[in-house]
Amino acid sequence: MLKQLQMGLRAFLLLASRVWSCISFLLKKQFQHHQPVRYEIYPLSPLSRHRLSLVKRKVLVLDLDETLIHSYHDGVVRTTVKPVIPPDFVLKVVIDTHPVRFFVHKRPHVDFFLDIVSQWYELVVFTASMEIYGAAVADILDNNRGILRKRFYRQHCTPESGCYTKDLSAICSDLSSIFILDNSPGAYRSHPENAIPIRSWTQDPSDTALLSLLPVLDALRFTQDVRSVLSRNLHLHRSW
Repeated sequence: MLKQLQMGLRAFLLLASRVWSCISFLLKKQFQHHQPVRYEIYPLSPLSRHRLSLVKRKVLVLDLDETLIHSYHDGVVRTTVKPVIPPDFVLKVVIDTHPVRFFVHKRPHVDFFLDIVSQWYELVVFTASMEIYGAAVADILDNNRGILRKRFYRQHCTPESGCYTKDLSAICSDLSSIFILDNSPGAYRSHPENAIPIRSWTQDPSDTALLSLLPVLDALRFTQDVRSVLSRNLHLHRSW
């Protein structure tokens, strides 16, 4: 009888140990997933401050859909977004007298990304989407911070070969001081030397593309001409 109790107790302790190990792993994974992401900004050295003072403040143009966010609307079944994943926010707009709801998912780390790059650049939103939708998305991403005040929409694009081309010279005549972050090479076909390609994003919660760009963007603000750096990566535009 005693031996059976001892064996039962050992079996229980072994099972409890395995259950606790599983719970600990899940808790650790959950904690790591929700840990705040940091990109340390250290004070500039006197030499860096001097170098930065010698160049113009640059303009960073940001696309919205599949670059900073992904969305779908009522009545459209999208296999790229699982129905079980709740949107970050829902927009209700009226298009041609019809009410439409857009379910919007924010790319991982987009809020943190905007916080950082708004300290380095003048930010401009340029989307091929309709203004009634693009303006509402930009308002929420801005979150009353006043960092996305300048915006361009579909009516500012040029229809060309089945896509909307974005003319950066309409934003800034000095092309040495402006560049665009966009997932669509067709959007910047007129200015490939003023572009940073980024993979289209739809749902991957582990995506770190925006974070990975921060070191490059940190350094790029010190250049005299952004094209002197970005022209070296033209081969990347064909692979995204």
